[in-house]
Amino acid sequence: MIVAGCDLGSAAGKVVILKDKKVISSAVVKSTTSPEKTALKALEIAMSAIGMKDLAELDNIVSTGYGRSKLSFVKKNVTEIACHARGAFELNPTIRTLIDVGGQDCKIISITNKGRVAEFNMNDRCAAGTGKFLESMARTLNCSLEEFSDLALSHTEILKISSQCSVFAESEVITLINDGMKPENIAAGLVDSIARRLIAMINRVGLELPVGFSGGGAKSESLVKFLEKKLNTEIVRFDCSPQLVGAIGAAHFATELIEI
Repeated sequence: MIVAGCDLGSAAGKVVILKDKKVISSAVVKSTTSPEKTALKALEIAMSAIGMKDLAELDNIVSTGYGRSKLSFVKKNVTEIACHARGAFELNPTIRTLIDVGGQDCKIISITNKGRVAEFNMNDRCAAGTGKFLESMARTLNCSLEEFSDLALSHTEILKISSQCSVFAESEVITLINDGMKPENIAAGLVDSIARRLIAMINRVGLELPVGFSGGGAKSESLVKFLEKKLNTEIVRFDCSPQLVGAIGAAHFATELIEI
């Protein structure tokens, strides 16, 4: 049985292909203005890597993410909350709290011992604490996301960034630069502000260990380390890109739907 999960986010499209519940291929592509084109592009890359050419060779496809309902070739879609919980559970069944920082939202999901959603909290009304916020702040400091993360880790002081809004935060950062503050301490202040926002969301859901971290934001080692310090626990690292967690969950739902 070969199935696929498609996670169509605002910043990236992710595809995972499973054979008998094992990952055999995956792809991550930049999102286009068309979720269908994004999904087909990611599917083409993932399928060609294992010698597949036609969607008909897949026994089932499930979609998730913002663009999940826009795919004409998919009969079933599942919410990203459920797919991220399922994906994290399949990767590590012990995880009980999942932090997800995507391109335009961040969410905290409490997961049951069956891989289902017990509770969640989601910020999808502004860019604060999201991947877009990180990108915008890295651009303001004239560096890449990777350089931004390394910069934050090299801090000697964590400056206080009070603005949660990305527009006001950018203005605050420019003021700090003009005041001669060190870029690494500004970067640390920004990462710290995101971590504090995520901790507040975790407190609303209730922390239960162990904790996993998915989405593009999990690729920021500085954010991971700041969260670990505030939570006083080590965050579980997945054996795959953290961006694939939702697509893995969607693919497992695709398998489950065939088995019913």
